[in-house]
Amino acid sequence: MMRDFSLDIYRELLDALQKQGYECISYADYIKTKTKRQKSKEKFVILRHDVDRMPQNSLEVAKIERSFAAKATYYFRVGKESNDPEIIRAIAKLGHEIGYHYEDLALAHGNKEKAYEHFKTWLEYFRYYYPVETICMHGAPTSRYDGRKLWEKYSYKDLGIIGEPYLDTNFGDVLYLTDTGRCWDGYHVSRRDKIPQYQDEWTAKGWTWHTTPELIAAIKGNGLPAHVMITTHPQRWTNHIMFWWRERVLQDIKNRIKRLIIR
Repeated sequence: MMRDFSLDIYRELLDALQKQGYECISYADYIKTKTKRQKSKEKFVILRHDVDRMPQNSLEVAKIERSFAAKATYYFRVGKESNDPEIIRAIAKLGHEIGYHYEDLALAHGNKEKAYEHFKTWLEYFRYYYPVETICMHGAPTSRYDGRKLWEKYSYKDLGIIGEPYLDTNFGDVLYLTDTGRCWDGYHVSRRDKIPQYQDEWTAKGWTWHTTPELIAAIKGNGLPAHVMITTHPQRWTNHIMFWWRERVLQDIKNRIKRLIIR
């Protein structure tokens, strides 16, 4: 039996999606065709990856997606634990979208003016490697600052950004699944990587799973709606047994800390 959160089981996940007729698209693809897709019953899944750390894992995931002719979006942070220019170039070369995983308000300790200037600087940095069109908040669970609050004063659309997943996705039409907490029902241990206004509704419909094998079984049984966004953190997905165990242990510790913070 394959280990959950291995690259092997990620292949199985993509295989199940494709065999059930889901088109794997980037977030920019969704934004550009949003109105048309909302009216369509054609199946699609937005593949989103938050590159919080260990960017080499993201490259391995990107290669797997390329082998399935699947397109995805990779959001990179500014820190060296995520920001690797060679890997950014390599993932873009594979045909995937690159975006900015911003946390400027936390880095500026809540100062919106400084945060906005920081955002503009790093947006231009990432645009050196890719024509960035979409951005996504980094949850920063230990920070008191919600990065999305920056857009209460400024508009990212003034900078040529067409979409932000938490702000521009119609979650009344798109089911949101994320591996936050190293499971697929970890929204209860997440401060920000969740969609509270729809979570109870999705649970009532049975659209909640704990493990990847359970999710794959649901896909094969036609148990998902037609429109889905799947968010992963690629540092969790590896066939390397030592890194796999390290991530599992660290995530267990993080989940306990996040529960305390939420309380």
